[in-house]
Amino acid sequence: MNRLQANLCLICVTLCWSTEVIIFSCIPDSVLPFATTCICNVIAAVVLIACFFKRIKAEMRSSAKKILFRCLLLGLLNCGYNAFYLYGLKYFDVSTGAFTFSMTVVVLPVVLLTMRKSVSAKTWISVALVLTGIICALGSNFKGIHPMGFTLMFVGCIVRAVFIVKLNDFAKDHDSITLSTFISIFVSVISFVIWFILQPSTFASIPWSSTIIASLFIHAYFIIAFAQTLNIFAQKRATAAESTIIYALEIVFSLIWGVVLPETLIDRVIPTPFHIIGAVLVVAGSLIEIVEFKGKRRLINETEKQ
Repeated sequence: MNRLQANLCLICVTLCWSTEVIIFSCIPDSVLPFATTCICNVIAAVVLIACFFKRIKAEMRSSAKKILFRCLLLGLLNCGYNAFYLYGLKYFDVSTGAFTFSMTVVVLPVVLLTMRKSVSAKTWISVALVLTGIICALGSNFKGIHPMGFTLMFVGCIVRAVFIVKLNDFAKDHDSITLSTFISIFVSVISFVIWFILQPSTFASIPWSSTIIASLFIHAYFIIAFAQTLNIFAQKRATAAESTIIYALEIVFSLIWGVVLPETLIDRVIPTPFHIIGAVLVVAGSLIEIVEFKGKRRLINETEKQ
């Protein structure tokens, strides 16, 4: 897999993630997000273990302690940024919160520099375009942003940026399916602890129905078992910067779903000119990061040959 193919995989992953809002619309608000996270990650881990047990076992023989430690770290970071996002979202409507959380793309270059990783000029240009697109799409909503909500979102963006960088590093050293499996295991355990603290009745508190069960299984398979594993697989070749900028396309896909899908599935969105301009800028920023110019590609090939 070359870098362009990896980036196309990341676009597919982002497309899958953008459907979360549709799936979650079928789950009552009374079901805590940590409950959904716990159950879906358990299902995803079971599916991956059942399908790839021998592959996971072989990978664990070579570096079990390192994989477990790294997946525990990734699990903690994953639950951390999701917690900041969930509590920060209380101060925003869903669309504004989603746009605000996409500011991870702005935080990432600073995190990369802090970790002594280089950031190319092309990445800075992409970040500037995506940031402009986000600001444009938010428009007048900036005036109503609550300081505490923004602080929680900002801290969440930092934690998420660290998660993306570390995942990108670990993905190059380990089997993607094994990483995905143990990340799901640790995320489910951590989520269950938080769920138990907030709602001791846990599973008994869920108003079980065929719709809820179907939604949980769909989310577990397509969003976690499939999309998360494909994301880790793609990051073997993609960079952390490419991944983060491509993730910003989730805003564009979500906007499209809000326009084309019926109100029975998702709240209808009537795009304003600012939404459209913002989406175009986000797409432009992603394309600049994805496209490899001939001169750069030739230099990379020559370096690899050496």
